Amino acid sequence: METLISAVLGDIVSRAISIMVEKCREQTTAEEDLQRLQQLLLRISAVVEEAGARCVTNRGMIRQVSMMIIQMFRGYYLLDSFKSTQKKTNDEEVSGSSFAQSKFNPAKRFRRLSSYTQIDSIVVGRGSTKELKQFILVLESMVADLKEFSIFLMSYPRMYRQPYGSYLILNKCMFGRQMEREEAISFLLQDEPLGGGNLGVLPIVGPELIGKSTLVEHVCDDERVRKHFPLILRYIGSDLKDETAITFRDHCLIKHQNIASTEERALVVIELLGDVDEGAWKRLLQTSERCMARGSKIIITSRSEKIVSVGTTEAIKLSCLSKEAYWYFFKMLVFGSTDPEEHPKLTSIAMELALEMCGSFIFAYVAATLLRENPSARFWCRVLRQAREYTKKNNLVFGEYHEDRMSRYAWSTAETLRGSENHELFLIHHSHQNGPASRGEVPRITAVELVSGTWSAMPRGKFEVLSWRSLIPPYYNYVYSWEFVQNKNTKT
Repeated sequence: METLISAVLGDIVSRAISIMVEKCREQTTAEEDLQRLQQLLLRISAVVEEAGARCVTNRGMIRQVSMMIIQMFRGYYLLDSFKSTQKKTNDEEVSGSSFAQSKFNPAKRFRRLSSYTQIDSIVVGRGSTKELKQFILVLESMVADLKEFSIFLMSYPRMYRQPYGSYLILNKCMFGRQMEREEAISFLLQDEPLGGGNLGVLPIVGPELIGKSTLVEHVCDDERVRKHFPLILRYIGSDLKDETAITFRDHCLIKHQNIASTEERALVVIELLGDVDEGAWKRLLQTSERCMARGSKIIITSRSEKIVSVGTTEAIKLSCLSKEAYWYFFKMLVFGSTDPEEHPKLTSIAMELALEMCGSFIFAYVAATLLRENPSARFWCRVLRQAREYTKKNNLVFGEYHEDRMSRYAWSTAETLRGSENHELFLIHHSHQNGPASRGEVPRITAVELVSGTWSAMPRGKFEVLSWRSLIPPYYNYVYSWEFVQNKNTKT
C-alpha cells in the first residue's frame, strides 16, 4: 500500500514539476515576444520578396504567397502598435484628446485579425501578451512550412529585376497588387484547351481609382507577356454599344508590336468606364474569334460587376487594401528609410491618420507629402484633426472607398496651417485622369499647395487642381475640379 501511495505521489510531483517548467518556458516578456515577432516577419518577408522575383505560374503557390503577405502586413501592424504604445508617455495626447481615449489605442481596442488558425481577435496592449503569443504561433506555423515551399519556389526561373535600391522607392513601384499581376500573367501565358473557345477573356473589376489601369499596365509591360504576344492593343470607351468590328479596331491604340515575330497571337485590353453592352460584346467577340489567331487573349476592366459573366476564367476583383496593408504602404511613404520606432508619437498619429483615409491612394500621397514637409507632432495632430473633419463633413465610413463623382468638401486651408477663424473652404467636384501625352494641359496648382496654403495667389470660383502625378505606369495625372466657397455654417 505504501509503495502504491509513494508511486502516486511521485507521479503527481513529477507532473507538477513538468507543468511548472512548461509555464516558466512560456513566461516570456513582451519585449522578447516582439523580438520573436520581428524575426518571424523578416523570414516571411524574405520569402515573399523571393517569390516576387520569380516567374511563379502555379495558382496554388500564388495564393499561398498572398496569405503570407496578408499575415506579414498584420504582423507589422501589430508590431508598430505595440512599440508605439510602449514608448509613449501616459500624458501624451493625440488630436486634442488623451491617447487612452483614442479609438486606435491598442490597450482599449480589439483588432479583428482573422487567420487560417481560427484566431478571432488580437488585443494590443501593454499588459496583454496572450494574443500576441497566439499570433506568433500563427507565424511560427507558417514559417515551419516554408522549407518545402522554398524548394518548390526555387524551381521557377528568376525574372530580370532592377537593382534592389529601386524597390525602396515606394512611390515608383506598384504596391499590393503583385500577386494579382502574377495571376493575370499566368492566365495570359496559359494555352487554351482544345475544343474550347478561341479567345480567353479575363475580367478585372474594381471601383474607381482602385488601380485597375495600373495593374493592367504592369501586366502588359512584363517581358514574358511581350514575348508571348507580338501585338498588344488597348481600347478605352464607355460600353462598346456604338462600336462595330471596324470602328473598334480603329479606336484601339497599339501598346506593343513586334514586327519581326512570326507569331500572330494578340492581346486586346478593353477598359470600360461603364457597363458592358451585352449585344455589342457578343458581336465583338464573335468577330474577334474569327479574325484573331488561336491563343489570343482579352483583358476587360470595368467598375461594374456585370463584366464578370463575360469571362472565360475567374475574374480578378480589386478592392481597398486592408487596414494593415494600407498602414504599411502609408508608413513607407511618410517615414521612408527612417525607423518609425524612433518616433513613437508620430507613428501613433500616422496610424490614426491612416484609418481616416478610407484606403485612398491619392489621399495617402497628399497626406504623406504634407507630413514629410513638417515633421512635428503638433502639425501632424493638426493634419489629423482636419482629416477627421473632412471625413465628418463628407459622411464617409471607415473602410469605404468613396466615389469621386459626387461633390464634397476639401480641407480648409485656413484651419490646416494658419490657425485662423476664417472658415473658407473648397468644394471638390468631378475628377478625371490625363495620360502623359497631355502633360502640357496639367494644372500648375497642386492639392498639397492648396491644403497647406502655400500657393501664392489663392484662386476664386471654379478651377482645376493636380491632386497627384503618378510616377508608375501608366503615369496618370489625377486632376480634380475645385470651387472656392464661403462656408457660412461650419457646424454642418
